[in-house]
Order: sequence, then C-alpha cells, then structure tokens
Amino acid sequence: MAQDGTEALRGPVGPWRGAGPLALSGIGVVCFCVALALAWMAADTLLLIFAGMLLGVFLDGLTRGLGHVLPIARGLRLALASLVLAAAVAGFAGLGGATIAQQGRELGQTVGAQAGTVKDWLQQRGIDVPFPGEGAAADQDRSDKDQREPGKGGLGGFASSILKNSGSLISDAGSFLGPAATVVLGLFNALGNVAVIAFLGLAFAADPRSYRDGLLRFVPPRKRPRGTAVLDGAGETLRHWLFGQLLTMAVIFLCTWAGLTVLGIGGALILGLQAGLLAFVPTIGPLVAGVIILLASLGSGLNGVLGAMGVYLAVQCLESYGLTPFIQKRALDIPPATIFAGQLLLGVIFGLWGIALALPLMAVIKVLLEQLYVEDTLGEPADG
Repeated sequence: MAQDGTEALRGPVGPWRGAGPLALSGIGVVCFCVALALAWMAADTLLLIFAGMLLGVFLDGLTRGLGHVLPIARGLRLALASLVLAAAVAGFAGLGGATIAQQGRELGQTVGAQAGTVKDWLQQRGIDVPFPGEGAAADQDRSDKDQREPGKGGLGGFASSILKNSGSLISDAGSFLGPAATVVLGLFNALGNVAVIAFLGLAFAADPRSYRDGLLRFVPPRKRPRGTAVLDGAGETLRHWLFGQLLTMAVIFLCTWAGLTVLGIGGALILGLQAGLLAFVPTIGPLVAGVIILLASLGSGLNGVLGAMGVYLAVQCLESYGLTPFIQKRALDIPPATIFAGQLLLGVIFGLWGIALALPLMAVIKVLLEQLYVEDTLGEPADG
C-alpha cells in the first residue's frame, strides 16, 4: 500500500499531464514577446497600414452606400466613389489651395508674433514660460539629428537607409545635396506615405472579404463563424465612427469658418480648416485648435478675442452636446477620461501617429474585448 501510495505521488499532479503543455506555454510566451518587440520596432509602419485600413473602410462604406442607389457591379461603384473623392479633393485644393497657402503663411506669422507678445506679458509678471522655438543650440542639435535621421518609419526611413548605405547608387548624391537631401526625403516621406495609404485603402476596399477570410484561416474551423461575426462587428463600428467623425469635422469647419468670417478675423478659412482637421483627434485636437484661434485673434483687439472665443466655445458645445451624442451613438461609447488616457498611452508609445489614431484603435479594441472576453469568456452581455 505504501509503495502504491508512493507511486501515486510520483504521478502528474495538477492540470499538467507531462512536459508538453508547459513547453507549449513557454513557446507561446516567447512568441508573444517577440511579436510585441517587432510591433514596437515597426510601430510607424503598422500605424501607417492601419491608416490605409481606415481609408479602405471609408471607401467600402461609400461603395456600399452607392449600392442602394446604383445597382451596378461593386468594382464600378468603387471606381466611381474613388474618382468622386479624388475629384473633390483636387477641386478643393485647386480652388482654395492658393487662399489656404496664403492664409497659412499669414497665420504662422501672426501666431508667432502673438505668442511672443504673450510670452513678454507673462515675463513682466514673473512667469517664465518656455515657448516652442527657444534654445538655438538645442534647435541646431535637433536639426542636425533630423538631417541624420530624416524619417524613422514609413517610406522616409526606407529612403534614409538607402542614402546612408555606402553601396547605394544615390548615397553619393545625398552626400553633396546636404540640407536639400533632408527636404527631398521629407517630401518623399509625406507623398510616399499618402501613396501607401491610398494604395492600401483601394486594395482593402476592392475585396475586403478575401482579407477577412485570409485572417480567419488561422482560426480553428469551429471558431470561424464567431471570428467572422467579431471581424464584421469591428468593421461596422469603424465604418459608423468614421462617417460620423467626418460629418462632425465638416460641421466644425463650416461653423468656425462662418463665425470667424462674420467677426472679421484674418485667416478665417485656414482657422476653420485646422479646427475641422484637429477635431479628428478628440480632447487634444480641439484644445490645440482653440489655442491657435485665440493667438490669431489677439491682433483684432479685445472684441475680436472675445468673439473668437465665443465662436470656439459655441462650436465645441455643438460638437459635445449636439453632434457627438447623436451621430456617434451607434458607433462608439467610450468615457472621455478613458479616451484621454488611451491617447496619452498611445502617444508615448507611438508618437503623433498614436495620438491621431488612438480613437479608432480603441474602438477596435473595445469591440474585441466586449465580444471575445465579456460575451464569450465571462458569458455576460456587452453594453449596447
């Protein structure tokens, strides 16, 4: 009996039945850490791909919407939607491009001058506030660093690595171009990233089902129906959020432009445009837009400042209490503090890309957590 008891104690105890599961768990942890490290190193590129996916979701939504009006093939509807969108962007740039560029230059000079005035006013009262652009030595060091590293991610990093490669055919050209090489690489990075986003958006929108099915190939067959529902739910959430956000941005642009034009504030068009664009970034974007509007209105006197702030506050109230609760009701319901905390975290990890794409990323994460963890694991109904 004692020997049998001893033999029993030597057997596997607990949930483990041999070394196999333990080894698989270790391999899983290592693979997760490697994937996390790769995501950290390629964060800019991954977020660039996610931006392309957002454009694909937008084009797919336009294509679906045209399907209710034009009963033609999906490819023709996608081509029509893409051409209309490109024509609208080109038309806006062509008709208002010169005005926007001129007002942009004037706005930059005005904001710089008024920022200096505010700094002097604060210093006279014993408040020393460092403003951007101070510290010539630091700026020079930063400029030299930017020349050495024109782009970390995207096509800018790729082009920079080519210029740094001693075996590259264009490395010698980069050596005598000097500062011009930085400008060329910056332009290449910007235009290249736009081209990448446009290509990915068109590719995703052309056949979204194939990409979804390809991702589901890595899911066990018995879980694929649930995986399909989760991915479709994430796509629908992104689609509703994106169209609602674009509508909100358009209303903010028009209201700000009209209000500042009535007040006679210089650069009303560019101020309204930046307010509409910055509305894409919740919490932080409207705050930055308000500071720019305030600085631009200082040259119009006290009445201009009060009027501009009144327009800004009225537009923010319209967004917070009118547009967002109704337009985004079906898309996303995340508390403001959670959004702000997520922006801070993603901004620290991924920089400007993380701040700009924080809300759509959090929307996808929210859908995955609700459907995969709350519903499937905890067995509780998700909110909404």
